[in-house]
Amino acid sequence: MSPPQSYFSNYKAALTALSARTRTPLPSLILSFGLLHELTAIVPLVSVFYGSRTLGIGETVISSIISNPTNEGTLGVKKVVRNWVEEGDAWAGRVGRRYGVFGYEKRAPGASDPPIEPSQVSSHLAGDVANAIVAYGALLPVRVGLSLYLSPVFSRRIIEPIRKTLIQPFRRNQ
Repeated sequence: MSPPQSYFSNYKAALTALSARTRTPLPSLILSFGLLHELTAIVPLVSVFYGSRTLGIGETVISSIISNPTNEGTLGVKKVVRNWVEEGDAWAGRVGRRYGVFGYEKRAPGASDPPIEPSQVSSHLAGDVANAIVAYGALLPVRVGLSLYLSPVFSRRIIEPIRKTLIQPFRRNQ
């Protein structure tokens, strides 16, 4: 009887073959994929957030949801979304005043937050965040594909030279 193979043995064989085919060490290839995957997540998230913030897209979407309370839609969906938006705006207001972000003035340490009215919130941050998150999720297949495609090149050109530079002082002279 042969010993039972582990669940990951097929993946290990495929990754080893990929490493040999691309002529890059497997740990470097995995690190490269991870870095590229995160980079392709952060760049679109930030750019869509600031793009929708600049163009006022998020504010338009949110104001259309909040401003029309008479037309509730199917099963009160607008009511639920309106509640989420108001909670999100209240949270953004608390965090914004505590840390001085999202366009809010930083409050003094130990001072309590005044109650916030939904009409007091000058910008609808929730719409911009929602646009960024939708773009983040919609771009997932593109991000994974791009990360897989660029990983060998990124590994050879960026990761391996950095690794060799860091390892060089610890090698014995031969």
